[in-house]
Amino acid sequence: MIQENFSTKKRDNNTVHMQADFVVVGGGLSGVCAAITAARKGTKTILVQDRPVLGGNASSEVRLWALGATSHMGNNNRWSREGGVIDEILVENLYRNKEGNPVIFDTILLDKVVSESNIILLLNTSVSEVEKKNDRNIKSIIGFNSQNSTEYKISAPLFCDSTGDGLVAFQAGASFRIGAESKEEFGELFAPDKSYGELLGHSMFFYSKPSDKPVKYVAPSYALKDISAIPRYKIIRKDQTGCNFWWFEYGGRLDTIHETEDIKWELWKVIYGVWDYIKNSGEFEGVENLSLEWVANVPGKRESRRFEGLYMMKQQDVLGQQKFDDAVAFGGWAVDLHPADGVYSELSSCTQWHSKGVYDIPYRSFVSKDIDNLFLSGRNISASHIAFGSTRVMLTCGFGAQAVGMAAAICNEDNLLPAQILENGKIKHLQNELNKTGQSILNKPIERSENLVNDAELTASSSLQLTTLPNSGEWLKLGVSAAQMLPLKANQKYAFSVQLKADADTEFEVQLRRSELASNYAPELILESKTITISKGIQDVNFEFDTTVDEDLYGFITFMANEHLSIAESNTLVSGVMTVFNGVNEKVSNNGKQTPPDGIGVDEFEFWIPNRRPEGKNIAMQISPAISSFDVNNIGNGYVRPWLQANAWVADINDSHPTLKIEWNTEKELSSIRLFFDTDYDHAMETVQYGHPEDVVPFCVRNFTIKTLDGVVIKEVRGNYQTMNYIQIDEAIKTKGLIIEVEHPSKDVPASIFEVIC
Repeated sequence: MIQENFSTKKRDNNTVHMQADFVVVGGGLSGVCAAITAARKGTKTILVQDRPVLGGNASSEVRLWALGATSHMGNNNRWSREGGVIDEILVENLYRNKEGNPVIFDTILLDKVVSESNIILLLNTSVSEVEKKNDRNIKSIIGFNSQNSTEYKISAPLFCDSTGDGLVAFQAGASFRIGAESKEEFGELFAPDKSYGELLGHSMFFYSKPSDKPVKYVAPSYALKDISAIPRYKIIRKDQTGCNFWWFEYGGRLDTIHETEDIKWELWKVIYGVWDYIKNSGEFEGVENLSLEWVANVPGKRESRRFEGLYMMKQQDVLGQQKFDDAVAFGGWAVDLHPADGVYSELSSCTQWHSKGVYDIPYRSFVSKDIDNLFLSGRNISASHIAFGSTRVMLTCGFGAQAVGMAAAICNEDNLLPAQILENGKIKHLQNELNKTGQSILNKPIERSENLVNDAELTASSSLQLTTLPNSGEWLKLGVSAAQMLPLKANQKYAFSVQLKADADTEFEVQLRRSELASNYAPELILESKTITISKGIQDVNFEFDTTVDEDLYGFITFMANEHLSIAESNTLVSGVMTVFNGVNEKVSNNGKQTPPDGIGVDEFEFWIPNRRPEGKNIAMQISPAISSFDVNNIGNGYVRPWLQANAWVADINDSHPTLKIEWNTEKELSSIRLFFDTDYDHAMETVQYGHPEDVVPFCVRNFTIKTLDGVVIKEVRGNYQTMNYIQIDEAIKTKGLIIEVEHPSKDVPASIFEVIC
C-alpha cells in the first residue's frame, strides 16, 4: 500500500535522465531508418515517438501505403525502389505480410527497432521542450509519457528532427517556411497560386467489410449531410476503402499544425457523411451487409513547416535532375501538388508532373543551417514547396534519413558536427558507407579500393549468354505498344526473332529506341524503325537493326500497338531484363504521355511502364549475337542493382551447380561478407492494402553456401528472401579465397548475384 499525505508544495513528475550519442525525435519511417542505420554502426541512439506505434503515416493509425521513386510502377524510373534499411523493411513486410495488413506492418517496424541493442525506444513520449547549450546548439530535450506519467530529460551531442512538424527544430529556433514560394524567389515556373497547392492538407481514411447479415448505419450528428458539397462525390464506389480515398483531404487554407484538431473533425464529418451516402442514399446496390470496420483517429499530415538547411532543393533540381557532389539519396515521385480546398475543391484532386528519371538529394538539405548539432529528416527537410511536392513521400523520406543516421555515426566516431561531413573528403566516406548497405546513390559505385573482391581473380561455373527468352505458349495482345528492355553493348548490331499471331493480314512495326540520357528509361529516341508485312495466322518474324548504340545502355526493342497482333511471351525471368508498355496508370496521373502546358518547366515525354507480376512476363525472342552483360566481372563493379547495365553475375539456367569463385594471391583476413541478391528493385512494395502476388521475389536466390577454397563451410543459408545478406564471422578467418554456391530460384529464373563485399 502507498499512502502520501497532503503537501503544500507542487509535486514533480517521475523524471528519468538519459544520455545518448544520438537522439532521433519522431518515429515515422524517417526516424526508424535514421535510428537503425546509426545504431548498426555502434551509435548509442534514443528514438522518441509520441504515438503507441511506429511508422507515422504508414502505421495502423493512418494506414497510408508507403511509396517513393517507384511511384506504383507508374513512371519511367526503372529499378528505383529505395535501398538499405528501408528496402530491408519492405522486403520483410512482403515476406510476412504480402496482403498488406497495417497491424502486421506495425509489428515489423517494432521488431526491427527493438532488435537493435544500441536503440532505446520511447513510445507514447511527446517532446515538449528543448534546452539549448548555446545559440547554435541543442543540449537536451524533455518529453513526457502520459502512459507511465514519466518525464524524460534526454541529452546528446547530436539530434535529428523527424517529427514532420519540426517540433525540435522549431523550439531550437531554426529558420523555417510554411506555404508556397513565389515564382520569382527560385525561378520555379510551376510555383502555384493561392487556389492550387498553397499548402497541402491532411487526409483520413476508413475501411469497410462485408458481414453475413444486414448491418444498419445511423450517422452521427456531425456527419456531412449534403454529399454534393464534395464535387467529386460521384466517383465514390462502394468497394473502395483505405487510401483509395487519399483525396479526402482538408486543411490547405488552415494552420496545419495548430488547427490539426479542427481539420480532423472536418475529415470525420466527410468520412461519416460519405459512409451514410453509401449505406443509406439508395444509390448503391448490394451494400446492406457492409459495415464500417475502421475510421482513422489520427489525420495523415502532408505539409507544415519546412526548415532551411545548408541547401534548399527547388523545382529545377527535381524535374531537371540536377547532379550534386554531396548526393546521399535519390527521389522519383512526381512533383505532386493538391488544391488548397482539398475534398471541397472543384479542381482536380492533384496535379503531378514527373521528371524523366530519378534525381539526387544532397546531404546539405538534411543539415540545419542554424543549429549546428541538428539533422533534419522526413518531410521537413530543406526544400521549396515545389520540390517538397516530390521529396515528401514516405519512402523517399526514410531513404534520406538513412544518410542522416550514417552521418550521425561518422560524427560520433570522429567527434564532428553535421556540417563538417562536407569537409576533408568525409562526404565520400559517408557515401561509400551508405552504398555498402545498399543505398545505391546515383552514379556513386562502392569504392573499389574498399572491397577486397577487387584484388581477387573471379571465375564462375557459367555466365549467362542471353540468346533466347523461351516461348512459354502464352500470348500478349499488342493493344498498346510494348518494349523489351535489354542491356545492349555499344557498336553492336543485333538481330531478333519473335513469334506473332495475327487475326488478319496486317503490318508489324518494330523500333529500336533508347533514352536521351543512358541513366533514364524514357525511350524517347527512335533510332531505327522497320515495318514488316504479316499474314493472318501464327508465324516467326525475323528482323535486324542496322543502327547501333554508341554506349553501353538499355535499349528498347519496341513493338508498336496493333489490335490484330499478339506476340508470344516467356516465363523466363532474368535479372536486369524486363518488358514495359506505353500504358496508363491513373494512380500517378499517367495517361501514357506527360503533356504539360507551356511555361511551367516540365518535360513532355511518354510513359513506358511494366505490368505487375504475375502478368509481368518477358517477350519470347531469339537474340543474335548473345546479350553478354551478365559476366562474373560485374561482381566488384560497385553497383548492387541494374543501373546503365545489368550489373549482375547471372549463371546459365542449365548450370546444375552455379558457383562463384574468388581467389587471392595471398591470404586475406575476413571478418564479414556481404552478398546482394535480386529482390526486383522495380517492384513497388506498397506496405498496406495493395497486396502483392508473392511473398518472395522470384529473382531472389533462396539457398546458398559460402566456403573457403579448402571446403570449410563459413555459412549455409536456406530460405533467404532478403536483398542483402550480412554474414558476420565470429572469429576472423584467413583464407586465399571463397567459393559461393547458389541454387537457381526456379526452373525459369537463373541464379544471380549483384555484389559481394569482403
